[in-house]
Amino acid sequence: MQFIVQGYPAFAYTGGRPFAPTQPAIVFIHGGAFDHSVWQWQARSLAHHGFTVLAPDLPGHGRSPGAARLAIGDMADWIAALLEAAGLASAAVVGHSMGSLVALETALRHPKQVARLALVGTSAPMPVSEPFIAAARDNHPAGFDMEVTWGLSRGVMYATSPIPGTSLFGASRALNGRARDGVLAADLAACNIYRPAMDAVRAITIPTLVVVGKRDQMTPQKAGRALAAEIPGAKTVALDAGHSMMSEAPRELLAALREFLRAP
Repeated sequence: MQFIVQGYPAFAYTGGRPFAPTQPAIVFIHGGAFDHSVWQWQARSLAHHGFTVLAPDLPGHGRSPGAARLAIGDMADWIAALLEAAGLASAAVVGHSMGSLVALETALRHPKQVARLALVGTSAPMPVSEPFIAAARDNHPAGFDMEVTWGLSRGVMYATSPIPGTSLFGASRALNGRARDGVLAADLAACNIYRPAMDAVRAITIPTLVVVGKRDQMTPQKAGRALAAEIPGAKTVALDAGHSMMSEAPRELLAALREFLRAP
C-alpha cells in the first residue's frame, strides 16, 4: 500500500489484508538495510486475526524512495508522519534492531501516537564497531557478510529454516544485497550515535515488551534486559534465537507479540 509521507511516496505491507484503520493497529519497523519483508510471518498472521497492520519500508529502503534518514530521531518523526498519513490516531509500534530504537524514540517524541511498545533485539545505546561501519561505508561485501554472520545464531547456515523453502543465511544475505549503496552505512552510523533521553525512558507509562535472543550476537540479551529494567513495568521475553528472531523463531515471537498485544 502506498502513502504520501513528508512529501514522498512510502510503501507499507498490510499483511495480505485490506488496510482497516478502524481496527487495532500495529506498525512494524525493520532494522538496518532491511525492509518490510522481515516481518512477513508476524505481520500476515496478525493481519488475519483482528489487527490492521502496516509494515513500512523506511525512506531509501525497499520500495520507499527518497534518501535514507541519517538519525534515529528523523526516522521516528517519519513514523509519526506515516501514522498521520494513514489516519491512525495511535498504534502499537513494534521495532527490531535499528527499528527498535526508532520505535523507542517515536514513543518518546510522539507519546500520544504510540499505544503499546515492543522492542525486539534491542539495546540502547547500540554501539557498532568501526570496522563494520567502514566496510559498509565502502560498500564492501564484508559489511553485508558481517551483518549476516552476527545477525544470526552461530551455525544457522547449517540449520533447517522454520519457514519452508528458505535458507536463513541465504535469505538474509540476499536481502542485504538488495540494499541501495550507502544505506547500510547510514543505518549503522545512526544506531551508533543514538542516545535516548534516559529520564524520558524511565517515564514511559505505556505497556512495553522487550524480546531478547538468548543467542543474540549483535544485541546481547543482557543489553536488552538492561534497557527493559529502565522502563517501568516492561515485560521481558527471552527466545532461543539469535538477533534475527523474526525468522529464527517466528512462531515463538508471534506468540509473544500476540499475548502482549491482547493483554489488558
